[in-house]
Amino acid sequence: MAKGDDALARKRNKVRRKRMRSSENAVSARVAGIIASKRRRKSGKRRACEGMCFSLPTPEDPFNDRHGKKRKGDDEPTGDAPAAAAAGRDESKKKKKKKDSSAKKQPAREAAAAAANAKSREKDGAEYDRPSKFLVVCLNAIRDAAASEDGGGGGIHDTGSWGVELWNCCSAAPPTHVLDTSGECATREKTAWLVSTACDIVARKEKLGVVVSCPFLLYLVPSQEKAVQVRSICKPLKSLGIHSVSLHPGASIEHQISGLKSCEPEFLISTPERLLELIALKAIDISGVSMLVIDGLKCFTDLNVSDKLCSIRDAILSNPQITIFSDPSDRRVAALATKLVGGKKITRLCTNDSVTSRGAFITQKIHICPSKDQKAPKKQLQISCAIKICLFACHGKLMGFSNMQVKEILEQILNDHARKTAKVLLVTASDHEAQHLSSSLKLQNCTVTNDSHGNSFTICSSVGLINVLVKDWENITTANFEDFDTVLVADLPPSVDEYIEILAGASCHVLVGEVHCIFSSADALLAKPLSEVLTSCGQVVPEFLRKLASS
Repeated sequence: MAKGDDALARKRNKVRRKRMRSSENAVSARVAGIIASKRRRKSGKRRACEGMCFSLPTPEDPFNDRHGKKRKGDDEPTGDAPAAAAAGRDESKKKKKKKDSSAKKQPAREAAAAAANAKSREKDGAEYDRPSKFLVVCLNAIRDAAASEDGGGGGIHDTGSWGVELWNCCSAAPPTHVLDTSGECATREKTAWLVSTACDIVARKEKLGVVVSCPFLLYLVPSQEKAVQVRSICKPLKSLGIHSVSLHPGASIEHQISGLKSCEPEFLISTPERLLELIALKAIDISGVSMLVIDGLKCFTDLNVSDKLCSIRDAILSNPQITIFSDPSDRRVAALATKLVGGKKITRLCTNDSVTSRGAFITQKIHICPSKDQKAPKKQLQISCAIKICLFACHGKLMGFSNMQVKEILEQILNDHARKTAKVLLVTASDHEAQHLSSSLKLQNCTVTNDSHGNSFTICSSVGLINVLVKDWENITTANFEDFDTVLVADLPPSVDEYIEILAGASCHVLVGEVHCIFSSADALLAKPLSEVLTSCGQVVPEFLRKLASS
């Protein structure tokens, strides 16, 4: 018997209703949220954001964890015997359950203890071995936003090696200051890595329960255009819980004050003038800033706002990690950078391997080493410097003349480092020359003390102290340049590339030092490449070196 149209329609509707009830995508996310809220409301388990619960807290349940429901034994008689029996049963069940759990989950407990110890170590040192996934999420958010706007952002991950080194410096305990001499200002990719690193540190601290002061990152820019650019890079991070605010003269100060009252940004991008105005009006407090970025230090010096930068640094009461981007061709910024970092060690990061970037702010003093029959006075070229490396070119037949000049320069180092301890790395061609040089150093009014191994000695005087470590060219790779303020090369290498490596290694962690180079006639083949290095670094090439290079 054939079914009618009404029966077929009812069957189809029944199948559709069944399919809609079993499908997860039957309704939209908004409707699903409304349905879930209605179910929670009916069951009496509302969220904290949905208002007050139906049941009130009681002395037995002060936090309302039971939602007004009574325990299983609350309605039983409260006599002595039933209560004692119930307590005994509960106690035996607890002991049995605890015993089984301890027997089965002993490895899990050990793992939990190890995790707790690791967490406590992170709280104490705040030092991590690798970036988290949240940093990659931040980088991807910035890349996607840049790609949607102008099709850029593809080179963010290409600067990964630079970014990881920056993350290591910022996440170390204690963090180390960073100086980037690759260009005048930070590129979009470097800014993205920098703000993503700050996001990663903030997220880790909040996960460990550490209170993060706002603003966490202070990004100083020289102009309004640069502030808008950096703000556009930080804007995609708002969806991840990181708020940023830009302060510049392009907006009214009243509008910025009202905006700062309504939010507490983690990142603050500002020009020095407007920031000092807001600090004077007590509209913002930067005493707890943890990271300070100075983008384009040369631009600040050109605008004559160096004193304002120092005022902002003095307003930060903590010891922030400082990152400076500067032009390598201007030596004036070295003194300002030294003042900002307080004379502490820095780490120099460069995205290119040019001599100009790697040897930025390095100045050299070049001396002529005369032969035995040559009585002409020595020539000396003095160049003011921010970082100095001492370089001596001498050979066996001229050892007497070079030792005299070494003595004079060491005496000068003692006078320049009065009441301080200078650390010098002395590089020689062989161990024999190193021992001969150390034994012949008898400075006036000084005492030279050798150690038991013969690879280092100390020069003591009433003026200061010099610790000298001797290395030959074969073992120079084992020397840690971070421990030395001055490097003395007692024999020029056969290639200028090795000299460039010494130059770059000595300038990697210092801002102040000395450079001396004693050039002899035996080093004539190095005249041309050495003059090219001096020209690339912005140094003045001596006349005698220019003549040798052109001949």
